[in-house]
Amino acid sequence: MSSSQLSSAQIAQKAKSNLAFALGCLSKERKRDMITFYAFCRVVDDIADDPATNEEDKERELSHWKKCVLEGTPPGHSVLDEALDLPKKYGFPRAWMAEIIEGVASDITKTRYETFDELLGYCYKVASVVGLVSIEIFGHEKPETRDYAINLGYALQLTNIIRDVGQDARETGRIYLPQEDLRQFNVSESDLLSGVPSERLNKLLDFEYRRARSYYAAAQKALPEEDRKHMVASEIMAEIYSAILEKLKSRRYPIFEQRVKLLRVHKAWILGKHMLRAKLGRY
Repeated sequence: MSSSQLSSAQIAQKAKSNLAFALGCLSKERKRDMITFYAFCRVVDDIADDPATNEEDKERELSHWKKCVLEGTPPGHSVLDEALDLPKKYGFPRAWMAEIIEGVASDITKTRYETFDELLGYCYKVASVVGLVSIEIFGHEKPETRDYAINLGYALQLTNIIRDVGQDARETGRIYLPQEDLRQFNVSESDLLSGVPSERLNKLLDFEYRRARSYYAAAQKALPEEDRKHMVASEIMAEIYSAILEKLKSRRYPIFEQRVKLLRVHKAWILGKHMLRAKLGRY
């Protein structure tokens, strides 16, 4: 069955994302809308990564999706047709969803980032804007919570980049680590593409680890007390990915050997802890 025939719930279930744990604390309606939004993100990402489709056709399809989003015109795809209701329902600009498509589309042809600032621009579109949409669906009271979403988006995406360095290089030839950082730590592209571990690479990843940690800290600092009770789902995601980041560091970045993840029981414990806090009014 093609993705155009799958429902949002089927796409989310098939992806087996960490998001499934985080959404367990939401009301039925907000959970359904977040699943719709997640499916939208998943489908556009799958279009960009489809190995059976050439670059021109991928760009054409994503350009069509972007046009439909900006115009609010249903394209006849079950997931996008559903997702187009979200901006009006929650009052956020359709341009945010278009930015996500732009970020994902850049993966089709862009495989290197010269500077960290350039990488952050990519992270903003594919992760921080996802966070901005998410907090609208979760519900928030203070505009400062948008700074929380932006910084947490950076933290989550940098965690993904560190975890997937080996897989990205091996399977797609992409290297997201900034070229200026590779030069600073004397790590060559060929080391990453051929899967050669080294102490130099570990020092580089320690450097990126500290950057990611700084964005987790910035997110926490930016979150107003009034909105903590609304951000339970995002706090669950933050703790899951923060734990993955710590696991990567403690194992000295086994990026060429395995994709580091948390055990299901660990994620369930995180979910239970946060739901109990919310129930007891401790947010």
